[in-house]
Amino acid sequence: MPAEHFSHVEAWVFDLDNTLYPPEMRLFDQIETRMTQYVMDTLGVDQPEANRLRKHYWAEYGTTLAGLMSVHDIDPLPYLVAVHDIDFTVLAPDPELRDQIAALPGRRIVYTNGSADYAQRVLAGRGLSGLFDAVYGVEDAGFRPKPEAAAFERVFARDGLAPRVAAMFEDDPRNLAAPHAMGMRTVHVAPEPLEAAHIHHHTDDLGGFLARLRV
Repeated sequence: MPAEHFSHVEAWVFDLDNTLYPPEMRLFDQIETRMTQYVMDTLGVDQPEANRLRKHYWAEYGTTLAGLMSVHDIDPLPYLVAVHDIDFTVLAPDPELRDQIAALPGRRIVYTNGSADYAQRVLAGRGLSGLFDAVYGVEDAGFRPKPEAAAFERVFARDGLAPRVAAMFEDDPRNLAAPHAMGMRTVHVAPEPLEAAHIHHHTDDLGGFLARLRV
C-alpha cells in the first residue's frame, strides 16, 4: 500500500462506530438493543418484530432511523437521545491511534450516522477529544443517512470539503460507494476484506494503516 496513493489528500474523513473503535468493544451492540426497545415502545410491537423492522429498515433505508422517519414519521431527536443512552465505559483510550491521526496533514473530520453529541462522547472514551477539526452527525445531513449521496454532499458542502483531495475511512462498505463516486480515496476498516470496485484499500488495523502512510 504505497503512501503516495494518499499524497494528494488534504482532508481525512472518519466514520465513528466500529471505525474509530474496534468492533470487539461492542459499543454498537448496546445501541442495537436500545433501537429494538425504541421500536417496541413506539410502534407497539413485540421484540421479534421490532428486531425484524430494525434490520429491515437498516438494509432498505441505510439506517433504522431513516426507515422509521420514512414509514412512521417519527421525530428523530427523541430517538437519537434514547438509542445513545448507553455505557461508554466499555471504550478504552488508544494513544497510538491518537498519535497517528494527529500526524495527518490537513483537516481531520468525523462523520457519523449517529448524533454529533454521541460522537463527542465516543471520542472522549477513546482519548481522541480535541483531535478533529469538525464532528458531523446525522442531524448535519438533514437526518438523511449514509449511504445516500445527498447526505455526503450536504455535509461536505457545509464543511467546504473538496472530495477529490479527501479520503474516507468507513466500516460499512455501502457507505464508501458515494465517496468513491465523488472522487475520494476509500478505505474499508473491518476485520475481513471485501473486494469491490468502490473500495481502494482495506485494513483491520486503522492505527497501523495510518502509520504506513508516513513511511
